[in-house]
Amino acid sequence: MKILRFQIGKKEAIGILKDHLVYEVSSESGTGPQIGPHPELGNFHPLKEVTILPPACPSKVVGVGLNYRDHAVELDMDIPDEPVLFLKPPTTVIGHDGTIICPPESKQVDYEAELAVIVGQAARKILPEDVSEYIAGYTVLNDVTARDLQRKDGQWTRAKSFDTFCPLGPWIETELDPGNQQISMRVNGELRQDSNTRNMIFPVEELFSFISHIMTLNPGDVIATGTPPGVGQIQGGDVAEATVEDVGTLINQVQ
Repeated sequence: MKILRFQIGKKEAIGILKDHLVYEVSSESGTGPQIGPHPELGNFHPLKEVTILPPACPSKVVGVGLNYRDHAVELDMDIPDEPVLFLKPPTTVIGHDGTIICPPESKQVDYEAELAVIVGQAARKILPEDVSEYIAGYTVLNDVTARDLQRKDGQWTRAKSFDTFCPLGPWIETELDPGNQQISMRVNGELRQDSNTRNMIFPVEELFSFISHIMTLNPGDVIATGTPPGVGQIQGGDVAEATVEDVGTLINQVQ
């Protein structure tokens, strides 16, 4: 099931995507990001007629650095013993078709295609075998990074935190095998990243459990599970297309 937040006219709503039609979900079925297995559906709209909003409104985005074996090989870096975490503020989040703004402070803004986990209910100290109960679903994320500032600062907060630096969407897929998904990035139609989540060092269940033992995860929070090799620069005029096989494609213009 594909769940999305959307706007039509001045109205914002939660919907289910079926055959290029967006069906409104009644408030009794849930308000997102997690709704019941048999939601009550109302009016429907052609997908092309709605504005797709970010599928979640997180209190935080928890990122994971260096979580693909092939990416570590590319960088000639050691495999980490534990997940390397960072945070992106909620003000970084934009949706499908939103515009990534390259800040004047940076001369090198990079894309990073990632599978993202959407938290469905409050989670604290969850065991790996119980993680699935706390996940609303999965979406696509572009962890935009000011790479030159990351190198300059020696830590990641400024480089990861500019407004618009977390495109997210286009929707939440509730039925997905996170351990076997092709993941790619195209810039202006050219393939730049192409890997599979099988190459993750720490799988989703382990990441979720590890993070939940550090901080409480709230409904709507996002875990960005890391990026595969092929990271590179984007600049004004580019179009970035991040794809996760069984979710869809997140498209954003760059300015």
